Parts: sequence; C-alpha cells; structure tokens
Amino acid sequence: MNKQLSKVSDFVFSLTPRDVPSEARRAAALMCLDTLGVTAAAAPMEAGRLARETAALLYAAGAPSHAAPMLFDGRRVSLAGAAYAAATQTDNLDAHDGYNPVKGHIGVAIIPALLALAEQGDDMSGDEALTLITLGYEIAGRAGLALHATACDYHTSGAWNALGVVAVAARMRGLSPDQLRQALGIAEYHGPRSQMMREIASPSMLHDGSGWGAMVGISSAILAEQGFTGAPAITVEAAEVEPIWADLGHRWVMTDQYVKPYPICRWAHAPIDGVRELMLRHSLTHDDIAGIRINTFHEGVCLFQGVPDSTAVAQYSVSFAVAVQAVHGRIGLEHVSGDGLCDAQVLALIDRISVAESDIHNASFPNTRDADVQITLHDGTVLDSGLVHARGGSERPMPEADIIAKFEEFAGPVLGTARTAGIRDAVLGLADVTTGLAELRAHLYDPAES
Repeated sequence: MNKQLSKVSDFVFSLTPRDVPSEARRAAALMCLDTLGVTAAAAPMEAGRLARETAALLYAAGAPSHAAPMLFDGRRVSLAGAAYAAATQTDNLDAHDGYNPVKGHIGVAIIPALLALAEQGDDMSGDEALTLITLGYEIAGRAGLALHATACDYHTSGAWNALGVVAVAARMRGLSPDQLRQALGIAEYHGPRSQMMREIASPSMLHDGSGWGAMVGISSAILAEQGFTGAPAITVEAAEVEPIWADLGHRWVMTDQYVKPYPICRWAHAPIDGVRELMLRHSLTHDDIAGIRINTFHEGVCLFQGVPDSTAVAQYSVSFAVAVQAVHGRIGLEHVSGDGLCDAQVLALIDRISVAESDIHNASFPNTRDADVQITLHDGTVLDSGLVHARGGSERPMPEADIIAKFEEFAGPVLGTARTAGIRDAVLGLADVTTGLAELRAHLYDPAES
C-alpha cells in the first residue's frame, strides 16, 4: 500500500479518543456548536428551504437503512440528501468556521455528514463523536492542502472536504481499508472542482460547493461499500503530496480553525474589524465619518463593492459589510437579508468607502486575513487602524464564551430559548463526557421557526 495511504488508513480506523489532545477535542465541540448555530439560523433562508425541498424531491432513500432526517426540518431523505441539504443551508449563511491555509471550510460538510450517518449507527459516546469530528477535519484539511498544491485553479471547499466526509463514513460504516481507498478516489474524482473566484465575481447560492462535497462524500462511501471502484486519489497517494500527510496525527488541524464573528465572507473581516475598533476607540458614530479607505489583499479587493441586491451578494461584499458595521455596530442576519439590504444609512455610507490592493497584505495571504483602514472625519482628521488581523483566527482567537454567545445569538431567534440551551448543553457535554450524541440528536430535527 502507498505510504501516505497506509498512514491515512491507520489514522481513520485506529484513532482513539485517547489519541486526540484535549484542546483538539474541545475545539471539535466548539466547532460543532458553531456550525449548528449557523445551520439553525439559515433554516428559514430561501437557499436552505430550496435545498431541503430539492433533497425531498430528488434524494429520497430507497430503503430505511439508508435514510436520515434533515436538520431543523425532520423529513427523511437519503443519507447523502440529508448531508447535502444541511451543508448547502449552512454554506448559504456565510458564518461558519474555516481554515486559512486552504481558503475554505471543513465543518460545513463534516458535521452534517456525521449527524446523518449517526442515524444508522449505534448510540455514540461524546468522546467517539468528537474523535470522528476531529478525524474529518484532519483528513479534509490535508486533502485541501494537497488539492491546492496539485491543481491549477482555486477551487471551492466541496472539491476536497468530500474526502473528510469519506473518512468519517468509512469509520462509522465499517468499511475495509481497500473500500476506503476506493471511496477516497471516487470522492476526489467526483468532487465539485468549481472555481471559487467565479462565485466571488457573481455571488449566488452556489457559495463554496460544500453541499455537493457532503453529498459526494457520503455517496462515494456507499458506492465503495457496494463494490464500486475509483481511481487512486492523487491528493492522498501522489508522491508530491507526501509531506502534507507526514504530520497526520502529530499536528492538529482541528485546533487551527477560525470562527467568524460576522455572516460575511472571511476576506472582509479584517476591514470590518478595523472600522469597528477605530469607532470604539474614538467613540465615533457613522455620522462622524466623511470617508473610509480599506487596504487589503487582492482577493479581498475582488469582493463586491456596490449595493447588493440579494443575501448572496451581501455576504460576498466588503463596502456594504463595512458600512453595516459602521452604522449598526454589528452585522446580523437581519442586515444581510430583507429590509436590511435597503437600509438608507448604510447605502449612503457605501459611496464614501474605497478599497485598494496592498502588497503587504498580499504577502501574508492565505495564512492570515489582514487589512488596514483609514477613517477620515468631517473635520479632516484621519484615523489609522494600523495592521488588523481578522478576529476569530489563531492571531486573535475568539474566547470560548464568545463562541457560545454567537451560537445563542444565531440559533435563539429560530429555535427558541429552551431548545437553543438544550443544543448548547448537549454539545458542550460531549467535551465534558456528560452527554452522548443521542442527547444532541434529540434537539435537532423538529422544524425551525420561520
């Protein structure tokens, strides 16, 4: 067996809770909580509703043994359909966790896939659930690095997070090492190699391709289980990616995820934070601002800079997002949807915001998401933020209490106080070894409020 494939296979089938450092287990619980908060908040959104309706129409299960209920909906569809619907729903509220080096997202596919697969498995301890989440993040993160290193274009997360889903499914469904190899090959071959910058140029409900990544991952595992074969996965077996897999089980991708304070593309977060911090430091309101200049990396400059006409465009914005932060002091779902898109004060400020590319910030991308901001006041005073790292990443970690508060802010309006608290306590209980996955699943399938 290929050297790195052997390493991956051993990791998938032999990883135990004792092998996972305590900080990685805690991170797995927090990323699970954060993902579920975004999934819940996204349930009433049009993209989430359409994804669930489509799953019910097209991706129903042919047998109860391969069915699962959709998150915050309850209708039963296929395992792949349930994962697709939840991942697409989550992806369309751009507030879920991410991993800087791969310029994309892992939990958006791993968490929905794990929960769908769990419907056909035995009751699972909290330790085992967090081990599986960690397993998915470790495989997906390295698959993403390998694909970026071997492909000529910048592809969406669904192109590689499907391989993390395969790893979780192989472990949960008891596949053999050869079936794992076939499933990895199938998932890599069929993963959505969609071009991310096309979505940045024309924002839509396609977002980061993770719905298809989740669906492809589970479908690939089931195909391999049935005997279907796939070409060897280049991202795992190619000689040139061996260094990427060398630290598997020693360096933990799980602890390097960022958490988003805002439901906006991560590339806009440093400018948002720069404006936020200057305004707080100098006790400003938006009425004090004559103009804002943003200097950031090339990809951030490519974000939409005008007046958005949809939630999808608003979430891939920079000037709109910065204006919302300046006017309201926060960015919530209500600001990137419905009447929030027509806020007169926000729209008036957009015309006073300029965005420019900076070689300094280009040099640090994708390892960090940096910017600097200058606010000019009406009296001509210019306030300079200096270098700003986006909050929530390893440079500026978000405290655990803030992650929990974000979950409650996102989930509370659509789930209610009691149900939100139930999910929070069940997820944190996984890390504290006071709950198992069954206690969490009990809160996840009733429809959300619209």
